[in-house]
Amino acid sequence: MQKNQETKTLDEFLAENPNVDVSNYWRRCWGILTDLKEKIAARFPHLVVHPSCEGREYYIAANGQWEGSFQSWSGPGVEWLVNSWIGNRKASILDMNTTAFLDQQTDVPHLVIVFGTVPNLFCYADYTPRRNLLTDIEYLDKYYGDEVNQWYMKLRSDNRFHWSVSHGNYMRALINPATQSLMGELNDENIGVFETYLHEMVDRWLGWLNAAKPLSPEEQAEIRKNDHTIREMSYRRDPMNKLAVNVFGAEEVERMISLRMGEDQMAAAKV
Repeated sequence: MQKNQETKTLDEFLAENPNVDVSNYWRRCWGILTDLKEKIAARFPHLVVHPSCEGREYYIAANGQWEGSFQSWSGPGVEWLVNSWIGNRKASILDMNTTAFLDQQTDVPHLVIVFGTVPNLFCYADYTPRRNLLTDIEYLDKYYGDEVNQWYMKLRSDNRFHWSVSHGNYMRALINPATQSLMGELNDENIGVFETYLHEMVDRWLGWLNAAKPLSPEEQAEIRKNDHTIREMSYRRDPMNKLAVNVFGAEEVERMISLRMGEDQMAAAKV
């Protein structure tokens, strides 16, 4: 019996097409993510490169199988802005992302954007909530109401893409009314669909930030606790980690996870 495309593992997709050169698509997707990062950074002019990512602008595994880049910025308004990629451009697998974890001045959702190839095209896009959507209905309607709902459903209804189910239970726990986790054929047309959607996503998010009201110190402390738990677990429980262990080894991947979540930055923010 043929397996449902929605629930295939990364290993299964890669086993079907393990040696596809995706270099040209990397250039396109990475360019889009870099443009989005620059758009975000322009809103926060005082961001600086975090010292923990020194020497990681480009790196390669000792066995030469995987390579990547990791850059992160921190400053007023944003605790952890990341622009990174990792994988093998000659062998089907890429994980590329632009992620913005805000500080606690406001309760505007965080922003998570991921492109991937396995070698099918994957896109994950999310406004990660700062409050409980099941109980804070005002917050739900403010950030996930009719406008976002209609915009979300338009892409979700596009038959060029199908849902991609994570095999990690924490990753599924992150899903909210704005989460897109979609896979489709790797081609320029589909990348273009996502490019338009993601720029709309970031533009709306920047508008929310401009209109946001500051939180009290008490609210900030509670939200910081939740923010940091989500940051840690979303990286620590990512099923992609097991593929990286096969290339970099468990000890190095543990160090990479600490870097990706911004463990040093979170520790400093608690002082």
